[in-house]
Amino acid sequence: MNKHILLAEDDPDFGGILKQYLELAGYQVSWKMNGAEALTFFKTESADICVLDVMMPVMDGFTLAEKITGIHPGIPFIFLTARNQKEDRLKGLGLGADDYVVKPFEVEELVLRLKNILKRTEPNETTVPELVQIGNYTFDYPSLLLRHETGDTRLTEKEATLLLYFCAHRDRLIKRNELLLHIWKSDDYFSGRSLDVFVSKLRKYLSADLEISLETVRGTGFEFRYPA
Repeated sequence: MNKHILLAEDDPDFGGILKQYLELAGYQVSWKMNGAEALTFFKTESADICVLDVMMPVMDGFTLAEKITGIHPGIPFIFLTARNQKEDRLKGLGLGADDYVVKPFEVEELVLRLKNILKRTEPNETTVPELVQIGNYTFDYPSLLLRHETGDTRLTEKEATLLLYFCAHRDRLIKRNELLLHIWKSDDYFSGRSLDVFVSKLRKYLSADLEISLETVRGTGFEFRYPA
């Protein structure tokens, strides 16, 4: 599935060209003309990375980045700016920016930077430990076991794969389409109904710990949260 970029850029000419180039490079791009529009988008949708212009009307890129990371602390982002002042660069990096690109720049350079950041930050199931502590549960993926003091639950391979995916992507919005294509390899109606059944089963298996939350975000996907 194509990586999704949230682009916040108020210049209509530059933003349109940048969106076109990024889409030609294989990315899905949601382009917003100011910080407030970008924040509204992010409250209901998800993205894999944000490209934020610093100087925008309504809400500047620095403020937008602070608010976005408050919603999704782990999301990578790049600042775009026409200024090359040391103070701006330090402020951007201090906010946790993964990169800082000064205009004018070659779009190919931006595409390369995006690719490298996404490769470095992409969650991967193989990085999840074989034993995962999920609240009061211990998830033993190789053995397909969900252990709890009240008893162990033997998972099917697909149940375990789905739970592992949720663990690898905890505390973020996971789109239905993303799950279906990754695990079911299809996003048709029947796969969607199957996903709902599996999610219901996982909720039941994890119900002994009330601090574990597997919430459905209506019309969008799921959020999986549990205490660190």
